[in-house]
Amino acid sequence: MSGHNRWSKIKHKKEATDSKRSKTWTKVIKEITVSARLGGADVSANPRLRTAVDKAREVNMPNDTIDRAIKKGTGDLDGVQYEEFHYEVFGPGGTAILVEIMTDNRNRTAGEVRSIITRHGGNLGASGSVSYMFKKLGQIVFEKAAVDENKATDAAIELGAEDIRAEGESLVIVTEPKELERIRDGLKKAGLPQPHHAEVSLVPQNVVHLEGKEAVSAVKLVAALEDSDDVQNVYSNMDVDESVLESAG
Repeated sequence: MSGHNRWSKIKHKKEATDSKRSKTWTKVIKEITVSARLGGADVSANPRLRTAVDKAREVNMPNDTIDRAIKKGTGDLDGVQYEEFHYEVFGPGGTAILVEIMTDNRNRTAGEVRSIITRHGGNLGASGSVSYMFKKLGQIVFEKAAVDENKATDAAIELGAEDIRAEGESLVIVTEPKELERIRDGLKKAGLPQPHHAEVSLVPQNVVHLEGKEAVSAVKLVAALEDSDDVQNVYSNMDVDESVLESAG
């Protein structure tokens, strides 16, 4: 899973740049709107919405923008209706890729995403051909330099986390999806700092290590998919060297 988390870390860094911020905001606003439509406007009673709002604050989104997105979801303001679906993809080197999509025009988006996949050496798989390789888990990620590792580990164990592991410069606390909010809140009460990010992700159960041209091609495919306005999330089981990831995008 190391490659997955290295990619996540670099993705979050990219989101902080001015050139990516507008695109990131658009995706977060979509997630807030859909979350509010499906589960209501009460953040405390809607875990998906709370995670989306937390993500909005991570990228410095103003409160009034967040409020408008919620009201569009609940129907208090006029808004676009988004449809959610996903593609299962086989990428270069036999990698598995799951692409989560949120769009107001399925036909347009399908054509665009299929073109990206084909252009970067991927192939669409049948339903179920890739998804079984991933497990939905909560991940709370701290920068090692910002947290007392022993304290975090002890608190995570006490709270019932599934796993705690050090990965490069990060400390990752793994939870069951439904336990993410409770454990994150518990870590805060235990005196830990704000995590670098916390979210429910689809985590690969096995990784495929790539080198050379296959590694570059796979990273470019994932980066191109993530750059699409209608793609919300991309999950892959690729594991490549840090230098390849740094050159992506």
